[in-house]
Amino acid sequence: MSTSQPGQPTFVRSDVVVLGGGCAAIVAAGLAHYLGWAGAVAFVLAGVAVTLLASLVGRSVEQLGDRFGPGATGVLQSALGNLPELFISLFALKAGLVAVVQAALIGSILANLLLVMGVAFVVGGLKHGSQSIDSGRARSISTLMIVAVVALVFPSLASWIHAPAGDHEKALSDIASVVLIALFALSLPASLRRNTGHSGLNSPMAHASEPPRWSVGLAVGLLATAGVASAFVSDWFVAALQPAMSSWGISDAFAGLVIVAIAGNAIENVVGVQLAARNQSDYAFSLIINSPLQIALALAPALVLLSQVLGFTALTLVFSPMLVCAVFLAVLIAVVITVDGESNWLEGAALIGVYAVVATSFWWG
Repeated sequence: MSTSQPGQPTFVRSDVVVLGGGCAAIVAAGLAHYLGWAGAVAFVLAGVAVTLLASLVGRSVEQLGDRFGPGATGVLQSALGNLPELFISLFALKAGLVAVVQAALIGSILANLLLVMGVAFVVGGLKHGSQSIDSGRARSISTLMIVAVVALVFPSLASWIHAPAGDHEKALSDIASVVLIALFALSLPASLRRNTGHSGLNSPMAHASEPPRWSVGLAVGLLATAGVASAFVSDWFVAALQPAMSSWGISDAFAGLVIVAIAGNAIENVVGVQLAARNQSDYAFSLIINSPLQIALALAPALVLLSQVLGFTALTLVFSPMLVCAVFLAVLIAVVITVDGESNWLEGAALIGVYAVVATSFWWG
């Protein structure tokens, strides 16, 4: 299969910016970490490096095009988009920052459902007017999102009401995690199925607007390189997180809910908005909504189990009441806004406004 049109360059200017900027940011973040630069400076540099690496992952998956099928490409993009957050969370658990990780998991769901989707709706709405979303796809994903969040936070409910199960939060969290991962596995065939119909990631709108410029080997090689680099940069990011929090007076809850969540979801922040701007609203919605769905079904339960296997500080699914209320309301609002199959800039502005209020409420802890 030809990977590009004759005479088409392998790297365009934006590719060079991402690759060059990513390399420079990684070097600067490494120097800041190993030379003991000020915590705030090291944290900002590591955050920039994480964001650029996430951008490289998104660009590499985009260059894979439809070679694996649009559904598989979308799932791959969402899964690899959560890779930086996985590494950041693991290193944070190793450092004992359980509250930061719990807030980051909920914050990632909130950031995608409220902030990123809101910005995408505003950008797409102002440029193209009302945009359509496949209502059937929206209903099915929203239903699965609600089910996943209920299972994710039920251990918290058992703990709050002092149910007998509340005394066994670790065992209950483990069981819920296994169930969620099994549900994720069961949902994969439908996501990966090739379909010519108009259904989210499998719709014709999901196809790239231009043929891939990179070969499969180059795209996969850059994906692997970005994955390895993400592991190192995430370690530096977490190491600089506590000094930066102390310097800026930021609480654990706000750091996890906003800063770590946004840094760890840079792909959805950028790619989802770009797709909405191109009037690929179905693809934008599928990409944005698939990330929090994978966090609830796969990332959070995987961290619960991995924290025990790796001997880190144990993570459970018992969240604070504020976090649980925030995520339930975010899912409810996202379902109400998207279930009609249309989006506009005013709905996007409303989502952003809700996110601003929720984020502010966690500033003090």
